[in-house]
Amino acid sequence: MEALAMERPPCWPDGQPCPNACAGALYERLVYNRHHLPDPWHGWRFAGRVLVSPDGDRIAAGRLRGLLWRESLEKRVCRGAVSSGRIVPIHNRQDRR
Repeated sequence: MEALAMERPPCWPDGQPCPNACAGALYERLVYNRHHLPDPWHGWRFAGRVLVSPDGDRIAAGRLRGLLWRESLEKRVCRGAVSSGRIVPIHNRQDRR
């Protein structure tokens, strides 16, 4: 059987032990799908299909999309209420857990 040759990533120069910081980051990205984000997102990362906060809180894309939608709706309702001079309550949904 022929042995498969491993291609070194461009950040792993010959003669240096692996993983160096760059090769370790590449390994996490390819194997675990963990992407660390740049500033101003310092401490945030992707783990699989979820966004993880520096505190370890996880949020899926659908949940984040829902929160942003609700925020935009609240802004629209508040703009309408201010222009008409009336107060419009926004009721919270019960969690469906």
